Amino acid sequence: MYLKLKRTIDFILATILIVIFALPMLVIAIAVKLEDGGKVIYKSRRMGKGLKEFNVYKFRSMKIHRKELQSELSHEQMVTKVGKFIRKTSLDELPQLFNILKGEMSFIGPRPWIPEYYVWFTEEQKRRTNVLPGISGLAQVRGRNGINIFKKIDYDLEYVHNIGFKQDLKLIFETIATVFSKTNAEISEQGIKKEIRDLQESRQISKVS
Repeated sequence: MYLKLKRTIDFILATILIVIFALPMLVIAIAVKLEDGGKVIYKSRRMGKGLKEFNVYKFRSMKIHRKELQSELSHEQMVTKVGKFIRKTSLDELPQLFNILKGEMSFIGPRPWIPEYYVWFTEEQKRRTNVLPGISGLAQVRGRNGINIFKKIDYDLEYVHNIGFKQDLKLIFETIATVFSKTNAEISEQGIKKEIRDLQESRQISKVS
């Protein structure tokens, strides 16, 4: 019952926020375009509810040709000037309002991860995809990227097992407070690779035992 109500609330709230933030989003889009002439929106393939893949939208914050620059620049140096600001303020996440409108995401839920993670998931860990992924979730307000991958999954499963209006409302307020803190807000590509490697090693150990 609540999941249907949650989807209705998501749709209505996303529509309202798109109208409210239409002008700021336009300004950000122009700023991103003017800085280096690259694409405004960055699309990343992620895993959604029921292990269904979709593209998550963000304002692009990395320099164009970033893959070619990886060997020359640090992760921080590959972020554009505009990118540093929109990341710090979480404004780069605003295009995900359209993901919510399309029914691919929710405001609150486990963060959508790249498909490479799920190759090494156990059946229990895959239960984090029983609900729509969210812009923010329990793991995000309990440590963000300052906690290891297994703790993140534990928090995601805790959310799925206890999903409800009160929990979502509490997480919304906690998310607002978290936005103003940059602590552990970002994870580098090397950090992502490490998390996937940790999952792989854990899965291999469990198979042996």
